[in-house]
Amino acid sequence: MSERKRLLVVYHTQSGNTGRLAEAVVRGARRVAETETVVKRAFDAGVDDLLACDALLLGTPENFGYMSGALKDFFDRTYYPCEGKLTALPYAVFVSAGNDGTGAVREIERIARGYGWKAVAEAVIVRKLVTDDALVQCEELGEAIASGLALGIF
Repeated sequence: MSERKRLLVVYHTQSGNTGRLAEAVVRGARRVAETETVVKRAFDAGVDDLLACDALLLGTPENFGYMSGALKDFFDRTYYPCEGKLTALPYAVFVSAGNDGTGAVREIERIARGYGWKAVAEAVIVRKLVTDDALVQCEELGEAIASGLALGIF
């Protein structure tokens, strides 16, 4: 039997909204027994975590039309040590936005292109309040990425 694929969820939350979204993403991902889901706060995740994963889910609040400083810090600490080592890593994004969230997504995508990662799902942007529907969307995102990983789709 082959080794289980590892899905890494890296997120930052301050108000708790992105944390609720991350919990939903993880709930969905853990429905897929064939995939191991590892969850890290952005300040706690590092190079070893990134190099050990087979797919990545990134969660951030929208801060001033941008990603959180904590997620940016994660990128700053991992980019050069991981440069050229994660080409085509499947990833997706979820954002808790007070505005429209597109700036945060755009900047994450720009950095992800630098790593050589491959987006495998549309970003989930939750605007204003975290509703039950938003939590379901995040659960579906987590389950879809974990399933795709387990099935070898990416």
